[in-house]
Amino acid sequence: MLGPIQCLVDARARVGESPVWDAGGNRLFWVDIPGCRLSAVDLASGAVRSWALPAPVGSIALCAKPNGRASDDVAVALPDGVHILSLATGALRFLVDPEPGMTTNRLNDGKAGPDGAFWVGSMDDRPTKEPVAALHRIAPDGTAERKVDGLLVSNGLAWSADGRTLFHSDSRGPWIDRWSFDPATGALGDRTRIATLTGEEGRPDGGATDVEGCYWSCGVSAGCLNRFAPDGTLLQRIPVPVPAPTMCAFGGPDMRTLFITSLRDGLSDDALLRHPQSGGVFMARAEVAGVPVGRFQLASSSKGL
Repeated sequence: MLGPIQCLVDARARVGESPVWDAGGNRLFWVDIPGCRLSAVDLASGAVRSWALPAPVGSIALCAKPNGRASDDVAVALPDGVHILSLATGALRFLVDPEPGMTTNRLNDGKAGPDGAFWVGSMDDRPTKEPVAALHRIAPDGTAERKVDGLLVSNGLAWSADGRTLFHSDSRGPWIDRWSFDPATGALGDRTRIATLTGEEGRPDGGATDVEGCYWSCGVSAGCLNRFAPDGTLLQRIPVPVPAPTMCAFGGPDMRTLFITSLRDGLSDDALLRHPQSGGVFMARAEVAGVPVGRFQLASSSKGL
């Protein structure tokens, strides 16, 4: 199902996350959360470009202009809310804070949905976590809607190819849920818990979907990828060359390249000695194509724009 896993960028990120494929630019974006940095690698040349951010960045979504054409802007989830970053100038424009006053939370995993919205979850950022986090839908006009409550660490967003199923996880639950989804309105329907995982099996971190309807989850605690059928049946557990993979994303011209980010923070000196490329970005060829991720369809009247 997956070919040899190779290191694409030895990034040494403290917490590498949120890989997003840019088909038009033939490049992969990712972030280093506590490193406060967004980066992109050109797949043809291997050249890496980075943008410094003023605070930890939990996730990103590539943007589209109001006419639907690709934009050179990126939505970034910072602790004080969602901002729009201009890749050309590095300037930030505030869009919305979905959790005003929640100073113990920070925004975490996020992704553009098939409804054109930016879906972003939060996490309790304290060592002892409580179920105070949530999943939010940021509409194209910048309006924030709270969709799921009672989370510890919102994670693992991914949609099926037809846009009618949403997968979502709580890394400290630690569980994976499947929701029915309306790609026209962003409405959530029936909720089904498809998996509850131990640390040895791989607590669910970031995820992606393939065209066969299966869900790929990074087992951050077990150095593996878990591929689940839509009903939660574990189809395959794939070891990766680092102890803590954080998120996967499909890309490449045929959407059959799987990219995997990873972390270094929290690993022992012995683990880093044995796995010096921890924090790197990895890639492998997949037998099945992945589902493309859309763009955040910004409206011309978006707040702060």
